[in-house]
Amino acid sequence: MFVKNQQQMKKLFLKLSLVTIIVFGTVFDSNAQRNFILPANSVYTTIIIDGDTFPHVELPMLYCFPPLKFKNKKEEAYYWRTVRDVKRVLPLSRYIKTVVERTNETLMNMPDKKTRDKYMAHFEKTIYKENEEEFSKLTLNQGKLLIRLVDRECNYTSYELIKSYRGSFRAGFWQFFAKFLGADLKSVYGTKDDDKMIERIIILVEAGQI
Repeated sequence: MFVKNQQQMKKLFLKLSLVTIIVFGTVFDSNAQRNFILPANSVYTTIIIDGDTFPHVELPMLYCFPPLKFKNKKEEAYYWRTVRDVKRVLPLSRYIKTVVERTNETLMNMPDKKTRDKYMAHFEKTIYKENEEEFSKLTLNQGKLLIRLVDRECNYTSYELIKSYRGSFRAGFWQFFAKFLGADLKSVYGTKDDDKMIERIIILVEAGQI
Protein backbone atom coordinates (compact mmCIF):
# COMPACT_ATOMS: atom_id res chain seq x y z
CA MET A 1 0.00 0.00 0.00
CA PHE A 2 1.42 3.41 -1.03
CA VAL A 3 0.72 6.35 1.26
CA LYS A 4 0.80 9.62 -0.73
CA ASN A 5 1.14 12.18 2.04
CA GLN A 6 1.30 12.75 5.78
CA GLN A 7 -2.47 13.26 6.09
CA GLN A 8 -3.16 9.87 4.51
CA MET A 9 -0.58 8.30 6.78
CA LYS A 10 -2.31 9.82 9.80
CA LYS A 11 -5.66 8.45 8.64
CA LEU A 12 -4.13 5.03 8.07
CA PHE A 13 -2.61 5.02 11.54
CA LEU A 14 -5.93 5.98 13.13
CA LYS A 15 -7.74 3.26 11.22
CA LEU A 16 -5.19 0.69 12.32
CA SER A 17 -5.64 1.94 15.90
CA LEU A 18 -9.40 1.46 15.53
CA VAL A 19 -8.93 -2.13 14.37
CA THR A 20 -6.58 -2.80 17.31
CA ILE A 21 -9.07 -1.42 19.82
CA ILE A 22 -11.91 -3.49 18.37
CA VAL A 23 -9.76 -6.63 18.52
CA PHE A 24 -9.10 -5.97 22.22
CA GLY A 25 -12.78 -5.81 23.03
CA THR A 26 -14.15 -2.39 22.15
CA VAL A 27 -17.81 -2.45 21.19
CA PHE A 28 -19.28 0.33 19.04
CA ASP A 29 -22.52 1.82 20.25
CA SER A 30 -24.57 2.29 17.06
CA ASN A 31 -26.99 4.58 18.91
CA ALA A 32 -24.27 7.09 19.80
CA GLN A 33 -22.52 9.03 17.08
CA ARG A 34 -19.83 10.49 19.34
CA ASN A 35 -18.99 7.70 21.77
CA PHE A 36 -17.44 4.27 21.87
CA ILE A 37 -18.42 2.05 24.80
CA LEU A 38 -16.30 -0.71 26.27
CA PRO A 39 -17.88 -3.80 27.86
CA ALA A 40 -17.12 -2.31 31.28
CA ASN A 41 -19.45 0.59 30.35
CA SER A 42 -16.55 3.03 30.10
CA VAL A 43 -17.35 5.81 27.61
CA TYR A 44 -14.64 7.21 25.37
CA THR A 45 -14.75 10.34 23.22
CA THR A 46 -14.15 10.28 19.48
CA ILE A 47 -12.58 12.55 16.93
CA ILE A 48 -13.62 13.17 13.33
CA ILE A 49 -11.03 13.42 10.56
CA ASP A 50 -12.17 14.03 6.97
CA GLY A 51 -15.64 12.80 7.84
CA ASP A 52 -14.41 9.58 9.45
CA THR A 53 -15.05 8.96 13.16
CA PHE A 54 -12.24 7.47 15.25
CA PRO A 55 -12.04 6.60 18.97
CA HIS A 56 -9.87 8.83 21.13
CA VAL A 57 -8.46 6.60 23.85
CA GLU A 58 -5.65 7.37 26.29
CA LEU A 59 -3.78 4.12 26.76
CA PRO A 60 -2.26 3.34 30.19
CA MET A 61 1.49 3.61 30.70
CA LEU A 62 3.30 0.35 30.02
CA TYR A 63 6.50 -0.12 31.99
CA CYS A 64 9.34 -2.25 30.65
CA PHE A 65 12.14 -3.49 32.87
CA PRO A 66 15.05 -5.81 32.04
CA PRO A 67 14.06 -9.47 32.55
CA LEU A 68 14.78 -10.78 36.01
CA LYS A 69 17.45 -13.44 36.29
CA PHE A 70 17.18 -15.57 39.41
CA LYS A 71 20.20 -17.47 40.67
CA ASN A 72 18.05 -20.28 42.04
CA LYS A 73 14.51 -21.29 43.00
CA LYS A 74 14.91 -19.80 46.47
CA GLU A 75 15.65 -16.36 45.04
CA GLU A 76 12.68 -16.63 42.68
CA ALA A 77 10.39 -17.67 45.54
CA TYR A 78 11.59 -14.67 47.56
CA TYR A 79 10.71 -12.33 44.68
CA TRP A 80 7.15 -13.63 44.39
CA ARG A 81 6.68 -13.50 48.16
CA THR A 82 7.74 -9.87 48.00
CA VAL A 83 5.21 -9.25 45.21
CA ARG A 84 2.52 -10.75 47.45
CA ASP A 85 3.65 -8.67 50.42
CA VAL A 86 3.75 -5.42 48.44
CA LYS A 87 0.20 -6.02 47.20
CA ARG A 88 -0.88 -6.61 50.79
CA VAL A 89 0.99 -3.74 52.43
CA LEU A 90 1.00 -0.91 49.87
CA PRO A 91 -2.69 0.00 50.42
CA LEU A 92 -2.06 0.09 54.17
CA SER A 93 0.87 2.49 53.77
CA ARG A 94 -1.36 4.74 51.66
CA TYR A 95 -4.03 4.55 54.36
CA ILE A 96 -1.48 5.59 57.00
CA LYS A 97 -0.44 8.52 54.83
CA THR A 98 -4.08 9.64 54.65
CA VAL A 99 -4.45 9.36 58.42
CA VAL A 100 -1.25 11.36 58.99
CA GLU A 101 -2.37 14.13 56.65
CA ARG A 102 -5.84 14.29 58.21
CA THR A 103 -4.39 14.29 61.73
CA ASN A 104 -1.92 17.07 60.91
CA GLU A 105 -4.73 19.21 59.56
CA THR A 106 -6.79 18.63 62.71
CA LEU A 107 -3.90 19.40 65.06
CA MET A 108 -3.07 22.64 63.25
CA ASN A 109 -6.51 23.98 64.13
CA MET A 110 -6.13 23.30 67.85
CA PRO A 111 -5.23 26.20 70.18
CA ASP A 112 -2.50 24.72 72.39
CA LYS A 113 -0.29 21.71 73.21
CA LYS A 114 -2.55 20.54 76.05
CA THR A 115 -5.52 20.27 73.70
CA ARG A 116 -3.43 18.50 71.06
CA ASP A 117 -2.04 15.99 73.59
CA LYS A 118 -5.53 15.22 74.87
CA TYR A 119 -6.79 14.73 71.33
CA MET A 120 -3.87 12.45 70.39
CA ALA A 121 -4.32 10.27 73.50
CA HIS A 122 -7.94 9.63 72.53
CA PHE A 123 -7.11 9.33 68.84
CA GLU A 124 -4.41 6.71 69.51
CA LYS A 125 -6.90 4.44 71.29
CA THR A 126 -9.55 4.95 68.60
CA ILE A 127 -7.29 4.31 65.60
CA TYR A 128 -5.79 1.25 67.30
CA LYS A 129 -9.22 -0.22 67.97
CA GLU A 130 -10.40 0.44 64.42
CA ASN A 131 -7.38 -1.20 62.78
CA GLU A 132 -6.18 -3.82 65.26
CA GLU A 133 -7.79 -6.75 63.45
CA GLU A 134 -6.52 -5.73 60.01
CA PHE A 135 -2.93 -5.04 61.05
CA SER A 136 -2.71 -8.08 63.33
CA LYS A 137 -3.09 -10.29 60.24
CA LEU A 138 0.24 -9.10 58.83
CA THR A 139 3.21 -11.43 58.93
CA LEU A 140 6.45 -10.22 60.50
CA ASN A 141 7.98 -9.64 57.05
CA GLN A 142 4.91 -7.70 55.95
CA GLY A 143 5.16 -5.58 59.10
CA LYS A 144 8.82 -4.80 58.36
CA LEU A 145 7.91 -3.89 54.81
CA LEU A 146 5.11 -1.64 56.02
CA ILE A 147 7.56 0.30 58.20
CA ARG A 148 9.71 1.01 55.14
CA LEU A 149 6.76 1.91 52.93
CA VAL A 150 5.45 4.33 55.56
CA ASP A 151 8.73 6.22 55.17
CA ARG A 152 8.29 6.08 51.37
CA GLU A 153 4.77 7.52 51.54
CA CYS A 154 5.16 10.04 54.38
CA ASN A 155 8.84 11.02 54.07
CA TYR A 156 9.09 10.33 57.80
CA THR A 157 10.09 7.12 59.52
CA SER A 158 7.60 5.40 61.80
CA TYR A 159 9.82 6.36 64.74
CA GLU A 160 9.71 10.04 63.75
CA LEU A 161 5.94 9.97 63.39
CA ILE A 162 5.40 8.40 66.81
CA LYS A 163 7.87 10.82 68.38
CA SER A 164 6.15 13.79 66.77
CA TYR A 165 2.66 12.75 67.89
CA ARG A 166 3.24 10.95 71.20
CA GLY A 167 6.67 12.00 72.38
CA SER A 168 10.17 10.54 72.71
CA PHE A 169 9.34 8.10 75.50
CA ARG A 170 6.50 6.45 73.52
CA ALA A 171 8.64 6.33 70.37
CA GLY A 172 11.51 4.75 72.31
CA PHE A 173 9.20 2.15 73.84
CA TRP A 174 7.82 1.06 70.46
CA GLN A 175 11.30 1.07 68.94
CA PHE A 176 12.50 -1.27 71.69
CA PHE A 177 9.51 -3.54 71.05
CA ALA A 178 10.14 -3.50 67.29
CA LYS A 179 13.82 -4.33 67.77
CA PHE A 180 12.84 -7.25 69.96
CA LEU A 181 10.86 -8.62 66.99
CA GLY A 182 13.70 -7.98 64.55
CA ALA A 183 12.22 -4.80 63.06
CA ASP A 184 13.35 -1.17 63.12
CA LEU A 185 10.99 1.81 63.26
CA LYS A 186 13.85 4.00 62.05
CA SER A 187 14.11 2.14 58.73
CA VAL A 188 14.56 4.55 55.83
CA TYR A 189 13.24 3.47 52.46
CA GLY A 190 15.88 3.32 49.74
CA THR A 191 18.79 2.28 51.96
CA LYS A 192 18.45 -1.50 51.74
CA ASP A 193 19.73 -3.72 48.92
CA ASP A 194 16.30 -4.95 47.87
CA ASP A 195 14.58 -1.53 47.83
CA LYS A 196 15.22 -1.16 44.08
CA MET A 197 13.44 -4.46 43.52
CA ILE A 198 10.57 -3.36 45.78
CA GLU A 199 10.24 -0.06 43.91
CA ARG A 200 10.08 -1.98 40.64
CA ILE A 201 7.36 -4.21 42.06
CA ILE A 202 5.39 -1.18 43.30
CA ILE A 203 5.50 0.43 39.85
CA LEU A 204 4.31 -2.78 38.17
CA VAL A 205 1.59 -3.38 40.77
CA GLU A 206 0.26 0.15 40.38
CA ALA A 207 0.25 -0.26 36.59
CA GLY A 208 -1.64 -3.56 36.90
CA GLN A 209 1.17 -5.47 35.18
CA ILE A 210 1.66 -8.01 37.96
